[in-house]
Amino acid sequence: MQRLAMDLRMLSRELSLYLEHQVRIGFFGSGVGLSLILGFSFAYACYYMSSIAKKPQLVTGGESFSRFLQDHCPVVTETYYPTVWCWESRGQTLLRPFITSKPPVKYRNELIKTADGGQISLDWFDDDNSKCYMDASTRPTILLLPGLTGTSKESYILHMIHLSEELGYRCVVFNNRGVAGENLLTPRTYCCANTEDLETVIQHVHSLYPSAPFLAAGVSMGGMLLLNYLGKMGPKTPLKAAATFSVGWNTFACSESLEKPLNWLLFNYYLTTCLQSSINKHRHMFVKQIDMDHVMKAKSIREFDKRFTSVMFGYRTIDDYYTDASPNRRLKSVGIPVLCLNSVDDVFSPSHAIPIETAKQNPNVALVLTSYGGHIGFLEGIWPRQSTYMDRVFKQFVQAMVEHGHELSGM
Repeated sequence: MQRLAMDLRMLSRELSLYLEHQVRIGFFGSGVGLSLILGFSFAYACYYMSSIAKKPQLVTGGESFSRFLQDHCPVVTETYYPTVWCWESRGQTLLRPFITSKPPVKYRNELIKTADGGQISLDWFDDDNSKCYMDASTRPTILLLPGLTGTSKESYILHMIHLSEELGYRCVVFNNRGVAGENLLTPRTYCCANTEDLETVIQHVHSLYPSAPFLAAGVSMGGMLLLNYLGKMGPKTPLKAAATFSVGWNTFACSESLEKPLNWLLFNYYLTTCLQSSINKHRHMFVKQIDMDHVMKAKSIREFDKRFTSVMFGYRTIDDYYTDASPNRRLKSVGIPVLCLNSVDDVFSPSHAIPIETAKQNPNVALVLTSYGGHIGFLEGIWPRQSTYMDRVFKQFVQAMVEHGHELSGM
């Protein structure tokens, strides 16, 4: 609230200076123009404060988790003030990749082998200069899972690493097969229903640092994959806690929303071309089992999944794949504390598909639902370049779990 007040004071000061230097005699000089501007500004400010700036809805399956978050992760109970000039879902979604900074991060790459002869690219930020956790064997480790075609270079991943560095933590980014520049050694990519690669990565990382607190955070499709893994494993995972951001809970509902004309034009077709580009680099690996010419003619994510993803992973139909890919079915089986941040105006994940009632039945689950924020948006402040609401939720939650997670051991 204090930061918003400072931003509004700065905006008012800039507006006053503009009026002082630009308003001339005539229509504006008569005071009518100035009155209109001030009236409009006041009306907009009232509308913003009454209808846009709201506290998120916190849905938990148990009183213990709720109290824990209120005590150690207070951002989830504070009013979220979206950027005053860009709070609409599509605007937030489109703007974030362009407006947010990309903090410099120096990675150490590691390629690990899989049981089928493939390889997975991991990008490590070891944080060897950590002053809080100088012993690498016990330094908290955060596994980060990017979105659909994302890699360790995405701005939201870089921000998470920057925040983890402030806390003294180590990070490792799980790049899905074939998207981070590494060679594809087998005719297989990835999907959010198949958790085998993630299981391999988690066991590998845990074997390297078995004494270190181990957490994970997944964004968009990365969060869907993480939740499907957690639902499958229950409490039998080395992860201590997890967080997800802008997850698509029901793949059918997500696809239907993204196929609406405006959403298709702004998001669906572009993401489809990104998927096609990512597999076209390895085209020679798939030609024996998949009609690649047919795949390259897909005009939507659903068509791509029907022609490529579902075929690659052996699903009989696209409906079978989408049913298996939807994490809402497995939420009830999650066995460690998980915080899930979604915006109810996210066109990638419609609000009616968010599993609120299921979350209420699992004491390990907390849903944080903002009224605005879009898909991986959550912009705030007048000029939202350095930090977002999503970043603050991530930082407070992982710190809370590392430093106070023992309070939930009896949950």
